Amino acid sequence: MDFNSSGGGNELHNKQFYQSEESKPLLGEMSAPTPPEGNNIKLGAGPCKRTLLHCSSGMRYKLLQEGDIQVCVVKHPRTFLSKILTSKFLRRWEPHHLTLTDCSLASATPTGYMEAALSYSTIEDLQLLSWDNAPKYCVQLSFPGGTVLLQAANSYLRDQWFHSLQWKKKIYKYRKVLNNPSRWEVVLKEIRSLVDMALTSPLQDESIHQAPLQIISTLLAENTNLSSQDHENIIVAIAPLLEKNHPPPDLCEFFCKHCRERPRSMVVIEVFTPVVQRILKHNMDFGKCPRLRLFTQEYILALNELNAGMEVVKKFIHSMHGPSGQCPHPRVLPNLVAVCLAAIYSCYEELINSRDNSPSLKEIRNGCQQQNEPPLSPSPTLPLSPPPSIVNSSEILVELERNNNTANARRKGPAGSDSEPNLIDCLLVSPALNALSIQLPAQADRVLGCFALILKMLVLHVLMIILTSLLFRALAHAKFTKELKYVIQRFAEDPRQEVHSCLLSVRSGKDGWFQLYSPGGVACDDDGELFASMVHILMGSCYKTKKFLLSLAENKLGPCMLLALRGNQTMVEILCLMLEYNIMENKDTQLQIISTLESTPVGLHMYEQLCDRQRELKELQRKGGPTRLTLPSKSTDADLARLLSSGSFGNLENLSLAFTNVTSACAEQLIKLPSLKQLNLWSTQFGDTGLRLLSEHLACLQVLNLCETPVTDAGLLSLSSMKSLCSLNMNSTKLTADTYDDLKAKLPNLKEVDVRYTEAW
Repeated sequence: MDFNSSGGGNELHNKQFYQSEESKPLLGEMSAPTPPEGNNIKLGAGPCKRTLLHCSSGMRYKLLQEGDIQVCVVKHPRTFLSKILTSKFLRRWEPHHLTLTDCSLASATPTGYMEAALSYSTIEDLQLLSWDNAPKYCVQLSFPGGTVLLQAANSYLRDQWFHSLQWKKKIYKYRKVLNNPSRWEVVLKEIRSLVDMALTSPLQDESIHQAPLQIISTLLAENTNLSSQDHENIIVAIAPLLEKNHPPPDLCEFFCKHCRERPRSMVVIEVFTPVVQRILKHNMDFGKCPRLRLFTQEYILALNELNAGMEVVKKFIHSMHGPSGQCPHPRVLPNLVAVCLAAIYSCYEELINSRDNSPSLKEIRNGCQQQNEPPLSPSPTLPLSPPPSIVNSSEILVELERNNNTANARRKGPAGSDSEPNLIDCLLVSPALNALSIQLPAQADRVLGCFALILKMLVLHVLMIILTSLLFRALAHAKFTKELKYVIQRFAEDPRQEVHSCLLSVRSGKDGWFQLYSPGGVACDDDGELFASMVHILMGSCYKTKKFLLSLAENKLGPCMLLALRGNQTMVEILCLMLEYNIMENKDTQLQIISTLESTPVGLHMYEQLCDRQRELKELQRKGGPTRLTLPSKSTDADLARLLSSGSFGNLENLSLAFTNVTSACAEQLIKLPSLKQLNLWSTQFGDTGLRLLSEHLACLQVLNLCETPVTDAGLLSLSSMKSLCSLNMNSTKLTADTYDDLKAKLPNLKEVDVRYTEAW
């Protein structure tokens, strides 16, 4: 096999790039000499190209840690390198599974060529090799006394090995060189070089930016006697790496120290601000990285030390999470709350642990009180409002709860024994207050004032975050849902619009509180009374009415129609507005809404007023009733009777009563629908009595769904007279095999049958 090296403009450009990458200054290392132009001369007969990829080519690679590759080692004196590489006979190749450790290139099977690991410090040169007359893709590693050739399956994998080896070699050198620094002005130069190397690397991997940060973090941890100017220079040098990466723990301590010692430094504003913003937006768990939380606290306290300290803090908080609560980053609010609570707790922790006569933290939370003091009379319930400002206060008043006699009776267990305080009772019953004076140091007082003000700005959102965190854990518990309903009602009754916004969904596609308490929702236990109240409040607020109506029409049209069917005036108004604004484009749905409105006196009156304003509604109604109708979930026999008796349903062909509470009694209404062809009774209480009545009157019925109903053979046998049936679903009923055989014999048009989870299956 022929090897040679060919020259050209591209190769000269690649060599210049190689020099810029390989010959960057390292502490205590001389720059590599520039290769002479004579390297471009031909060394043999065959064309062998030695090129390096340019970083601006756009190719990106993942950092390799291990992989399979072919290895060939050629040992030779340095003077015979060219002669061996241009020989026609290359030595044999060995397959190896190589691992790129922190200090060497090692094989999983240390035999043959890779019997001993190849240290990065012994690698003198890295080059890419390719041949025009053979499909080989190789990386050449030169070391004293020989050459290692690594052959990959394709050019992309070869380049990935090349850049990964190059990165490991450089990081190893920087880690070794920066381990024992001598002059800090040289160290700063090397740090900048290290940062530039990480930013320009074609490798895309989290460790590409984390490894330099870890090296610098270790360097700073071992050298704590730096001047303030050295601090700032290093922070500015590593700032580009922090744009997309969290600082490691040791680096966080270094940043905290700088915030405490030089809070007015411009580095805090210019460099730390985007770092803290990224932490608040993307951190998932401060429990795993508590130093990130501590750094965020120190940053906020540094802002508070500026001339207009609290105004700067307010501006920063509003930039991260405004008063409207519409934040595109869902992690910002819980992270801010975690930072504030940890900072406030730290103000009391030392005091509580050091004073024997002070109440414990649990006692402060539970509201400690003397057992021999008489109970105070309850005060009237207060509306939800932000706590008073305690900024610049030298005496913190801790409010202690005293419950009235009624609350005490509610909290006592059997035989008069006291039980744990009920959290919901604490939220609902306005406590009588006493004050316990706690003296705090001036610095702790400033910390407390700063973070208490932040909580004041976020007080409504804080409570909603706490409640929302319970959604998927406690909403299935009936007692919790019942008690929580009164808390949500307090939000609905509050006169402030920003409180009403807490009832809406936090993010698009997620349910809000008013949706969770709608009929059929996981938290509804009152037939939709709280839901109707919340919708009435939201419609009366300054929200975009049509947008809100569209969201109701898409997600909660069924509950709105059910409550309107039962005479709720708010829902009647909602349905009238949907017709007036032409929210519903489907004609059958519009006719169903009209029938719902005509079923109650208040609905009929408001609909007639609407028709007087819009003539097209009258024209729509003259064309006949709907052909399709779906009754909302949780509807009853009375709801169905009220709806069907309100208008003309002679054209109704498809009726769905799935997941409603109807029984066999509704059959009296169903037999009045002469055109009915499809009936869905899935998961209802419709039984044998109703089935017999249907079989006598609905001869045209073609599709019947009885899935998960209590029907038995006694009722199913009556279906044999419905010769038009072509689809019958008896899934999860008490059907037997004999009855199924009888139905198949007597229903010639039956094509689709579902008998799963029955005896006939």
